[in-house]
This record gives sequence, C-alpha cells and structure tokens, in this order.
Amino acid sequence: MQKPRLTFWQIWNMSFGFLGIQFGWGLQLGNMSAIYEKLGAKPEGIPILWLAAPLTGLIIQPIIGSMSDRTWNRLGRRRPYFLVGAILASCALFAMPTSSAVWMAAGLLWILDASINISMEPFRAFVADKLNADQRNVGFVMQSFFIGLGATLAGFLPLIFSSFGVKGATASGIPLSVKYSFEIGAIAFLIAVLWTVTTSGEYPPDDLEEFKRRKQQKGGVAAGLREIFSAIREMPQTMRELAVVQIFTWLGLFCMWLFYVPAVARHVFGTTDPSSAAYTEGVEWGNFTFSWYSITCFAVAFLLPLLAAKTSRKIVHSLALVCGSIGLLSIWFISNKYLLIGSMVGVGIAWASILSMPYAILSGALPAARMGVYMGVFNFFIVIPEIVQALTFGWIIRHVFGDNNANSPLYMVTLGGVFLLIAAALVIRVHDVVDHRVSEEVVIEADTKTPFVPPESAQPVPSTGLIDKD
Repeated sequence: MQKPRLTFWQIWNMSFGFLGIQFGWGLQLGNMSAIYEKLGAKPEGIPILWLAAPLTGLIIQPIIGSMSDRTWNRLGRRRPYFLVGAILASCALFAMPTSSAVWMAAGLLWILDASINISMEPFRAFVADKLNADQRNVGFVMQSFFIGLGATLAGFLPLIFSSFGVKGATASGIPLSVKYSFEIGAIAFLIAVLWTVTTSGEYPPDDLEEFKRRKQQKGGVAAGLREIFSAIREMPQTMRELAVVQIFTWLGLFCMWLFYVPAVARHVFGTTDPSSAAYTEGVEWGNFTFSWYSITCFAVAFLLPLLAAKTSRKIVHSLALVCGSIGLLSIWFISNKYLLIGSMVGVGIAWASILSMPYAILSGALPAARMGVYMGVFNFFIVIPEIVQALTFGWIIRHVFGDNNANSPLYMVTLGGVFLLIAAALVIRVHDVVDHRVSEEVVIEADTKTPFVPPESAQPVPSTGLIDKD
C-alpha cells in the first residue's frame, strides 16, 4: 500500500514511547552499580550481576520480534508488545528500590531488562510499518531525540530530589532520591508508551488471508536462526572490520556504565563507604554529570554528517572515539567535581558518532536484499562484549587490581578509555565503500528479517535511517 505522509506531530506521537523506554534504561545504567554496592556487593562482583542484560537481549528480542511480525489484533501488530512491556517494566522499576538483598536486585534487573526489550524491540519495525522511505530518517531522528531527552532527565532526577531536600535512605540503604527517581521513571515509562499506543494506529495487512497464509509458511524462529547463521558465514569484509571496532568500543562503554558513578563517589568525593552521606552525594553528582553525555549527543549529532561530507566517515568516527577516550582517561586527573562535566562532553561526542557512523559505513557494504538481517547481526557485536565484561571484568579486578581495592572503579573507567583509543585506531583500517542505491521495496522486504535478530540489549541504539537514503 502507498502510505500517506505523516505530520510532524504524528511522528512525534508514534516515537514518544521511546522517552519512557529511555527513562528505564537511563535509571538502570546510572544507578544499578551503586544499588548493588549499597546492598553489599563488592566492585569485583558487579560485572557478573549485569549479565542479565545481554542474555535477555539474546533470548527475548528474537522471540518478541518473531511474535510481533506475526501478530494482528484490535491493538495492531506492534502496540500490544509496547503495552505489555511497559506494564511489566513499570512494576520492576517500582520494586527495584525496595530490594533488600543483592539477589533480589539482580532478579528485578533481569525482569526489567526483559520488559524493556519487549517494549523496545518492535519500535524499529514500527517506523518501517508506519512511514514511507522518505520519512524514515525523520522517524529515526525523532527516536534519537527522545533517547537523548529521556537519558538526560533520568540522570538529573536523583540530584533534583536531593536539591529539594530529599535525604535519607530505605531500610536496605538505597537513597530515597534514587527510590523516588525510579518511581517517577516507572510512571513516565507507562504514560509515554500509553501515549504512543492511544495516539498512533497501525495499518492492517492489505490482504489478511494472505497475511495468515504467509505467517504459517515463514517457518518460525528456526528459519530466522538459519538465516542468521548464513549471514554470519557470508559476512562482508567491511562488516568484519567494523565488528572489531564495535567490540572494543562497547567494552569501553561498559567500563564506563558499570564503574563511572562508583568511581566518582570514591575518587572525587573521597569515600569508600556506600552507606555514607558523601557516597550518596557522589552517586547523585555522578548521575548528574553522566547525563551530560546524552545532552552532548543530541546537541552535536546533526553536525557529524556535515563533517563526514567534508572529510570522511572514518575520520569523523575515529576522532569522535578519541574524544571519548580522552573524556574517560581525564577522570584519573580530576579532583574538582565540576570538571567531570567536561569529561562527559567528550564521551557525548563519541556516543553521537557511535549511534550513527558505524551504521552509515556498514549500510554501504551490505547486499540490499539482506540489509535487515545484517543490521541485526551487527548488534551481536554489542552483545558479545557485554557478555565478555560480565564474565571477565570481575576476574580482572580480583587478580590484577586486588580484592577490595578502593580504586578498582577508577581503574576500570581508565581501562574503558584505553579500549576507546584502540577502537579509534582500528577504524582507520576499515574499508568504507560507496553506498548502494536501494529501492524502497527491497528495504521493506529486508526489514521483515530484522525481528529475528537481537538488536540493542544494553543501550538502545537507533538505526540511522541512512539505508533509505538515495
């Protein structure tokens, strides 16, 4: 069918749910390591506690993608999953600050990750469902805007509560400012997704009987898995080279996400006691400065394509990763808490490029008919380093830095800066080929394979929309 062009506000409404989804991710990434420490976890034990994220991404997203691709009811195709995921995620967010033990927080994180994945996975397909090819860029940019806005608000919330005089902690030691932030995030998540569900309809299949027939012939998840393994065997050279870049990039990011806030509390605020007021202040300030990388991201994102046009995508991405590396390495030398904002600005420049340049480079090297499956397989190189960190970072802390080393979080953040620097050097060896001209029909057909693969588990990474660009 020829889809009508949507207005700005219609695209706004269909993307608004991403604001709530990012609230969930932002609160999780900014606070879970500190919550684990408040409940008695040691720094060397934190990485394994984050193993829920990649495992749920690998398990939940292919299942939900396959199910949503074959669903049609009164709510539509994608919206039932938005709604169910939002309800479950909101419940998990409400319950998280009431955790009384590490095992309880880890279990709730597993539920939260699974629920966020249920809501998030269908959103990319929702854009392809609703928008013509010439409007998809606007749709993905709108999602990116809400990603940045949601992460910024989630980072500010604990500090806002503290500035209004909210002190104290729960019985298990979790600051009330964090508890109230999670509760606000739960409400925001549900309301934002409900807004999208109630204001944005979906187009029914042109031929419902044909839709049902094809649904039965697709072959289920097994057929999708066979397609994934085939794509991996025939992976283009550019994708193989970018895969190595992605692995080091995301190892660096996970070092930051897991250890930046505890490093700020210990290194800048000078306390190793998770139950102290100074530690709580450090956590709140760490979250505040953490949000600056998201602010920087959507402030500079639209400049990167202009710079790439004047130089090259490889140069822009390499320099952006260097900025991120400098941002993380600089924390070693910082004692003034306000200088941390500058560090996160550097990370924000890198993050803006990470969200776009690798996908722009990749899109030109892929066969058009397999664009969807390869874009999904590419996200394996986000999940793989996440699993690696969960299984190895604890060992590194124990055997290299030593048990109960108060500086372990700082060392891990510094290691993250080294990983980003390695990634920046590896970008230079990537072969960036000329973009293929891809017809709308071919891209839509390729998009049907996307739900079988697990995109974005630790942090939502939007498509650039560049595969639709002439």
